[in-house]
Amino acid sequence: MPAAAFGADERAGVYRAIETRRDVRNEFLPDALPAALVRRLLEAAHHAPSVGFMQPWNFILLRERERREAVHRLFSHANDEAAAMFGDERGRAYRALKLEGILAAPLNICVTCDRTRGGRVVLGKTHNPEMDLYSTVCAVQNLWLAARAEGVGVGWVSIYHADELKALLNVPDHVAIVAYLCVGYVDQLYARPELAEKGWRERLPLDELIFEEGWPEGGRETAVTPDE
Repeated sequence: MPAAAFGADERAGVYRAIETRRDVRNEFLPDALPAALVRRLLEAAHHAPSVGFMQPWNFILLRERERREAVHRLFSHANDEAAAMFGDERGRAYRALKLEGILAAPLNICVTCDRTRGGRVVLGKTHNPEMDLYSTVCAVQNLWLAARAEGVGVGWVSIYHADELKALLNVPDHVAIVAYLCVGYVDQLYARPELAEKGWRERLPLDELIFEEGWPEGGRETAVTPDE
C-alpha cells in the first residue's frame, strides 16, 4: 500500500473531523441509527492501533429504554457525589452543566478492555501493562472521529462507580470498562467545546505544552487550579 499523503480535500476532512469533534450531551435527536451506520462506526473502532495487536476491546450496545434508565440512575447517584466535592460557587456551576445524554441518545455503547486478551505475556505490554487500556482508548477515538464524519454525535460519560456499572451489565472481573458512550444523530454542535462555551475551562495554549528533548530544568510544572 503506498504511503503517499492524502489529497488536499481528504486531509482537510481528517483535520475538520478532529477540530470539530464535540462531546455531545443535550443535542441528540431521537432517530434510531441505521444498522449499517452503527457497523461502520464499530469497524472504525476495531481498526484502531493496539499494542501487540491484542485488540482488547468489546462493545456492549444498549438500546432498551429500561436498561438505559438503570444506567442513568447510577450516573445520577455518582453525579450528586461529584457535585458535593466542589466548593459552593463551583458546585453550583457544576450542577448547572448537562453531563450526559444517556436517555436522550438512542444508542449507548459501553467500550470495555479485556485485560487477559493475548495471554500472560503480550508483545509491547511486558513493561507497560496499561497499554491494553491505552489501546482501547484509541478505539474510542476512532469511533468518535468516524461518528463526526457521519454527522453522528458522541458523548463520553465518566461519572459512575465502575463496579456498579459492571454488575449491571454483567461485565466479568477481568474486563475493565474504559468508556460509556452516548451515540445519536445531531443537527447542531457547539462552535467550541461546551465546557469552554459555558465558562468551565478554556483550551490550554499549545506552545506552553511543548518541550524539546525533555522536561526543562526548572521549567514550568503543571499548575493545579483548585476548584472552588
